[in-house]
Amino acid sequence: QVQLVESGGGLVQAGGSLRLACATSGINFRINAMGWYRQAPGNQRELVARISSSGRSTSYGDSVKGRFTISRDVAKNTVYLQMNSLSPEDTAVYYCNTDPPLIRHWGQGTQVTVSS
Repeated sequence: QVQLVESGGGLVQAGGSLRLACATSGINFRINAMGWYRQAPGNQRELVARISSSGRSTSYGDSVKGRFTISRDVAKNTVYLQMNSLSPEDTAVYYCNTDPPLIRHWGQGTQVTVSS
């Protein structure tokens, strides 16, 4: 059974940091590029960071470039998102999935709320 379980969100002040984790099961983690996505109220879900299957290549959306870092741990089948210098515009529910998003059933996501 395929599962994506996100964790690590919370309430933080502007300028603060959070580290999100996404534990995966039931997928061949080693061969899939992975992405972190987010969805703010009233907005479509957007890809904010991606990492290649090897972990050697990463890319970021313009709004998070230089502040967020994606990484992966093959031994743990887990992908991480280190978020620094958070701003209220980063408030959203954060999800992980493959890139492109091939897993139909998304996880529950983890809420990130940044106060000004």
